[in-house]
Amino acid sequence: MKTHAPLPRSRLRAVIADDEPAARRGVRLLLERDGEVEVVGEAIDGPEAVALISDQKPDLAFLDVQMPGGDGFEVLRAVGVANAPAVIFVTAYDEYALRAFEVNAIDYLLKPYDDERFRAALERAKADVRRREAEGVNARLSQLLSFLEAARSEGPERTPDRILVKSAGEIFFLKASEIDWIEAEGDYMKFHVAGRAHLMRETMARLEARLDAEKFIRIHRSTIVNVDRLRKLTPAFGGEYVVVLQDGTKLKLSRGYHARIAPLLKETR
Repeated sequence: MKTHAPLPRSRLRAVIADDEPAARRGVRLLLERDGEVEVVGEAIDGPEAVALISDQKPDLAFLDVQMPGGDGFEVLRAVGVANAPAVIFVTAYDEYALRAFEVNAIDYLLKPYDDERFRAALERAKADVRRREAEGVNARLSQLLSFLEAARSEGPERTPDRILVKSAGEIFFLKASEIDWIEAEGDYMKFHVAGRAHLMRETMARLEARLDAEKFIRIHRSTIVNVDRLRKLTPAFGGEYVVVLQDGTKLKLSRGYHARIAPLLKETR
């Protein structure tokens, strides 16, 4: 499996999966004529194709129907339709055409195909990718506007019960009750939620002022915890303590914050 460095989002990222070197080379040469598409990886069998798509998350995939270790349809099932890129199936057998469309392929190429047929399939795929991107952006903007409208109507002094966080191009609406703990990381705050982490550009002081003081307490200059996640205090060296959360996470408790947390804990050791 060959991969390449991530490219600017202005170009569509494509992968090619085919066990025949000549077939991969043919698709690549045709794609290189298009300034809107860049090949970011090639695979020679089913397992490599699944790994490549999962790793590179391309916009477009050319999948050979018959490959060692799993055909193109099995690759798509393994990746998951919800996570799959726009797909053009490539096959030497017309009997697979109907199946291709049954699994929502954009198009299929019957070997041998000419340049004009390839361009037609590629244009359909590019249009589908652009449509997906536009729908995704519109959905995220609608969520954002709804969130801001709700926040505005509630007034600036109200402690938020949801926190807006952008991560990897997506917008997350974190419920305050879902947050386990928060730590400072440079110019960002890292929210720990059910084993996952989300970053938001914010200062500790400003975030602490926004959070409900009855639900979140600061145990260190760089750490805030959700009161409902507290389990116990455990002695450490030099008279210090470690805060243990319900999931077993251990966090340092600074001396200056002992008085804040001790009355809230049901068990100390």
